[in-house]
Amino acid sequence: MAAAGLGATIGPVVVLLSAGVLAVPLFRRLGLGSVLGYFAAGALVGPSAFGLFSDPAAMLHVSELGVVMFLFLIGLELRPQKLWAMRVQIFGLGLAQVVVCIGLLTSVAFLAFGLPFIPAFIAGAGFVLSSTAVIMSLLQERGELASVDGQKAVSILLFEDLSIVPLLALVAWLAPPDGHGGNGWIGVGLGVAAVAALLLAGRYLIDPFFGLLARARTREVLTAGALLVVLGAALLMEAVGLSMAMGTFLAGVMLSGSSYRHQVEADVEPFKGLLMGLFFLAVGMSLDIRVVVERWPLLIGLLFAFAVVKGIGIYVVARLFGSNHRLASRRALMFAQGGEFAFVLYTAAASGGVIPTSDAALFATVIILSMALTPLVLAISGHFRREEEKSLDGVEEARDLRGSVLLIGFGRFGQVAAQLLLSRGVDVSMIENDPDRIREAGRFGFRIFYGDGTRLDTLQHSGAAEAEVIMVCVDDRKAANRIAELVKANFPLARLLVRSYDRIHSIELIRAGVDLAVRETFDAALHMGAEGLRALGCSEERTEEALATIRRLDAERLLAQVQGGIMAGRENLTTRPVPEPLTPPKKVAAE
Repeated sequence: MAAAGLGATIGPVVVLLSAGVLAVPLFRRLGLGSVLGYFAAGALVGPSAFGLFSDPAAMLHVSELGVVMFLFLIGLELRPQKLWAMRVQIFGLGLAQVVVCIGLLTSVAFLAFGLPFIPAFIAGAGFVLSSTAVIMSLLQERGELASVDGQKAVSILLFEDLSIVPLLALVAWLAPPDGHGGNGWIGVGLGVAAVAALLLAGRYLIDPFFGLLARARTREVLTAGALLVVLGAALLMEAVGLSMAMGTFLAGVMLSGSSYRHQVEADVEPFKGLLMGLFFLAVGMSLDIRVVVERWPLLIGLLFAFAVVKGIGIYVVARLFGSNHRLASRRALMFAQGGEFAFVLYTAAASGGVIPTSDAALFATVIILSMALTPLVLAISGHFRREEEKSLDGVEEARDLRGSVLLIGFGRFGQVAAQLLLSRGVDVSMIENDPDRIREAGRFGFRIFYGDGTRLDTLQHSGAAEAEVIMVCVDDRKAANRIAELVKANFPLARLLVRSYDRIHSIELIRAGVDLAVRETFDAALHMGAEGLRALGCSEERTEEALATIRRLDAERLLAQVQGGIMAGRENLTTRPVPEPLTPPKKVAAE
């Protein structure tokens, strides 16, 4: 009996893991992203397809913990000072987008589709709350979370998440006396009291609490404490009828200034990733094919109209707040869907008697389809969208340059290399393909010309045929390889020095015939190691001896790798022990 019960418990877990493990790599390989893979897998195992799971609502409720932990980790990264610094974006850009889009969507549902005003408002307000999970996952996958536009997206999402509080309070106030919404003002009071209690606990109790746990010197206890804080904050918010995610976000903000912040972040991170995947699977399971079949004209109409009108509203607001056409269009595509908090709003409205249950199911299906289509729309638009050409105002193009050194790429690496040459009066021609960087360098007295070093005509105009040395300092691996090929084929007399990303890139460049491949972090790492020896009291002679030995051994390894055909994924000689003992001093300070 026990074995059978255990099998019944493990079976669904195996099915979920199998669906995710098979679908996500396939969809990422197709360029559609992991989020759409989870959606598709959930739809297949849900009641509308194979029927392996019959209660997706229960699964969705549990898996919301993934979104909860995601917002907790976001809160950890946003100290109150940083939130205050982002106040213009959060309460300016975020507020403007939410208000404009709610007005537009409510008007569309009321005027174009004939919905009563209150259901139209609820439908529009829910669709305005974009999916934090989808957008943040997309930003993370693309490495754009720390960019300026990424930070604006985070600000908008934060305001949308916070706006669920007044929206839920409004739903409670709109609930008829015989509904289950209760007294709206009591609900608002409880919500304010819960937020105040959470802020006070974060200010005075959380840091001492983790200090007490740290004295136990047991990693598991700290992990349990971190989960207790996250789940406790979520439970408190849910108990007073607010968003669980809001509670954990506030808990994260309160912990952001704690000395235990990094430890808590490391403990919660693995749970967040697993539960986020489970959340997307559950959303896919929740897709009700019956609603799609029975009300498909209204469903498709609402989905298309809401996405287009919301996208237009987002675009207009973005342009008013200074974004260019490309960034505004991209944000409109990314945010033109509903999100997970819409389910909370629709459920509360249906249970309170504000909207019919059938309308709640319809609106929820619109949200699910919009979330599923967002990664697909972004993937398709990425193939057709052309990068907006940057203005070349005030920028000189490379023409008839004649320097003895041609330096390609004026980023962090190129700037340092150029300064050394210029300090000795070397005639250096410098080209860069970023007009903004060229203009910025001009403010500091550098004369940089615009040119793409991967083009043969640009190299000819830049004086590559007359240059004695060509230094490739670009931070793009493929571009560096392309430039090296062009130079070796067309300007073989010039000495070719190329910045390489790592050891494997150096091997590629050496095989391409460059005279020198300089790894961008190798010398900096050696310098830090040498300073470490000096800080320990090691003599200058022994420090220089160690540096020379490491350089020699590294060169020998690199030569062996080039000659032996050893590449990434097969063997990395840098992980082997040093063949000659360096006999590091045990009592360095005594020297």
